[in-house]
Amino acid sequence: MAYGYEEFKKDVYKLTDINLDMYKERQMKRRIESLIERKGFKGFEDFYKGMEQDKALLRTFVSYLTINVSQFYRNPMQWETFEKEMIPYLKKHYGDKITIWSAACSTGDEPYTLAMIMSKYIPTSKIKIIATDIDEDVIAFAKDGIYSEKSLVDLPDEYKKKFFKRVDDNHRQVLNEIKSCVTFQKHNLLKDRYLTDVSMIVCRNVVIYFTEEAKDDVYRKFHSALSRDGLLFIGNTEQILRAKEMGFTPVKTFFYKKI
Repeated sequence: MAYGYEEFKKDVYKLTDINLDMYKERQMKRRIESLIERKGFKGFEDFYKGMEQDKALLRTFVSYLTINVSQFYRNPMQWETFEKEMIPYLKKHYGDKITIWSAACSTGDEPYTLAMIMSKYIPTSKIKIIATDIDEDVIAFAKDGIYSEKSLVDLPDEYKKKFFKRVDDNHRQVLNEIKSCVTFQKHNLLKDRYLTDVSMIVCRNVVIYFTEEAKDDVYRKFHSALSRDGLLFIGNTEQILRAKEMGFTPVKTFFYKKI
C-alpha cells in the first residue's frame, strides 16, 4: 500500500505528539505539501524519513506546522479594550492577584504585551503570566526576548522606551522587569492537561486551524481552566458560535466571560 497523508499523520503523532487529525485537513495538508516541495523531498514518506534523521528539519516542521505569526500590540483596538475595560474588570474581581494564561503564545510578543500594559495598573512584582506553546524553539526565542524593529511597529512608543534596551540598529531586547512577569513552558492544547484557576486566558488566531470538534473541546477546557467570572480573549479572525453552550457569554467583541 502506498504511503500517503494518513500514514504520515500517524507517524508524525508518534514522533511529535502532534495530532494532525485535529487540524483542518485540506488546509494543513496543503501547507505540508508546500513545505515538502520547498525542501526538495519526493513525498510524505521521503519527508518523514528525513525528519527522523535530521532534528533540525523536524524542528523546522514543527515551527511551520504551528503557524508562528506574532507581533507586539497586534490589532491595537483589542489591546485598547483590554486596557480600558478588561483590566478594571479583572481588578474588581481579583484585586492584584490576577493570573493570565497566554496559550499558544508563539514568540512571546503577546505575553510581554500583556505585562507591559498591566504594569501601568499593577506592580510588576505581582503580575503573573503563564505563556505556553507547543514549539520549544519559539519558547527559547521568547525567553531571550530579542525582537526586530518590525515586530514592534504597532507597539506604542511609551512601552518601547520604558521596557526595551537596544541591541543593535534593528533589534531591541525586553528588560528583565517585564521578563520576570512571564513564565514560559511547553504545552500542547490538543493533548496536555490544562492549567486551572486562571483569571484570564488569551488565545488568539490559533483555533481557526482546528477542526470544529477540536475547537469545541478546547473552549470547554478553557472554561474549566478559568476561575469564576474569568475572561477569554480571542483573536480578530475568531468567534465562538455556540458561546452559551460552551459556558461563555460575550462581554465585548473578542472578549467572553465564564458563566
